[in-house]
Amino acid sequence: MKLRLSRPLAALGFAAIWAMSSQPVAAEGAGDMSQTQRESMRTEFRAYLLEHPEVIMEAIQVLELRRKEAEATSEAGMVSSISEDLRNDGYSFVAGNPDGDVTVVEFTDYNCGYCKRAHEDVKALIRMDPNVRLVIKEFPILGPSSRIAAEAAMAAIAQQGGDAYLEFNDLMMKNRGALDEATVYQLAERAGLDVGLLRSDARDPKIAKNLARTSALAQKLRIEGTPTFVIGDQIVRGFVPLKDLQAAVAEQRANKG
Repeated sequence: MKLRLSRPLAALGFAAIWAMSSQPVAAEGAGDMSQTQRESMRTEFRAYLLEHPEVIMEAIQVLELRRKEAEATSEAGMVSSISEDLRNDGYSFVAGNPDGDVTVVEFTDYNCGYCKRAHEDVKALIRMDPNVRLVIKEFPILGPSSRIAAEAAMAAIAQQGGDAYLEFNDLMMKNRGALDEATVYQLAERAGLDVGLLRSDARDPKIAKNLARTSALAQKLRIEGTPTFVIGDQIVRGFVPLKDLQAAVAEQRANKG
């Protein structure tokens, strides 16, 4: 597998190599070395790196691994600090098994192409795994029509005991054209919702307040795009296929065991 380095890591790696091969040696007893001895050591060190360049890549791989481990630890801490608000906010729709052993929180936008792409995989995940609990966080970041869709979706939870929400959510995710206000409410009607009541409920200040709460949670988790999944204590940013979602769920179960 070809190693692809981020620019900061590559720069750091090669800067470090340059420093080691071209700067004065700062080792114990180096002050007692003559200039000739120092030059000889640098020459030998440089020759070794040129003969064994794989050492450079190995060092950078270790650096990248340590960076990822530190990042994962930091993200796990962020998730832990707001765990209850993420998983049990009292206003987001909960699908799958409400008593599932692993909770998957999805931040989503109905105008997001990658969210639409992930939609079928998310449905498959909760269909194939009866112990997954899915929390759908309406996170409208792609313009006014996204906001309209999110408000209508949240208002739909109050109708029919929430039974029509998933069909409405499904219709909006499957819609391939632009989601404007007219389209949103046409799809709501197709889902069997009371459109007049839905329009009224979507303007409820509580919905605006709850969307603001979700936005604040996203900021705390440094979520800037959709879809983003929080699976246990792990943050998965962007679209990932079903097998990766399943692997993340399995990892959380293993950690609990």
